[in-house]
Amino acid sequence: MKKLMIKGLLTIVLVFGLMLATSTNSYSQCAMCRATVESNVGTGSTEADSDVGSGLNTGILYLMAIPYILIGTVGFLWYKSNKKNKNGSTI
Repeated sequence: MKKLMIKGLLTIVLVFGLMLATSTNSYSQCAMCRATVESNVGTGSTEADSDVGSGLNTGILYLMAIPYILIGTVGFLWYKSNKKNKNGSTI
């Protein structure tokens, strides 16, 4: 049992490491976001123009992170619930 857990954990770490090692930088946006930035920012030579792009990118990152946070929270609560049930105690 313990050997199986170590093997599973090692597999997860290996897959995660390979994903990190083979990742590339990506600076893309959705089509609507890109059109908005191009129409509002212009040449990007002034400070106010860079604030628009920076704010838009921050909003995109915020929208991207929320589903991962929610799924992670549900997974953690599910794990804790299953762990309590296996130990014989109630929820």
